[in-house]
Amino acid sequence: MLRIITHVPLWTNLIRSLEGSSYIIIIVNDYSRFTWVIILKDKLEALKEFVKLGKILKISKKLLEAAIRTDHGGQFDQDKFINYCDKNDILHNFLAPRTP
Repeated sequence: MLRIITHVPLWTNLIRSLEGSSYIIIIVNDYSRFTWVIILKDKLEALKEFVKLGKILKISKKLLEAAIRTDHGGQFDQDKFINYCDKNDILHNFLAPRTP
């Protein structure tokens, strides 16, 4: 399986969608620049959606995350997210604040 490095910033949309979603996770593969966009109603959904995408990539594309780079948002500092990274041998790096 190919191991990839992904960038995972969480953005706040100033305007809510019709379904009430106001957060966007943009996941970018560092090698291919392939991008996934996930729309969230709440920041707390970030871990669940990230894990779900990881499973999809592992099964359908034969890809595994080797490392992820995130901002210092609380949704990426929680123990559950750190445990997920440790369990799956994912290196977790943090970006400097306010960088793309």
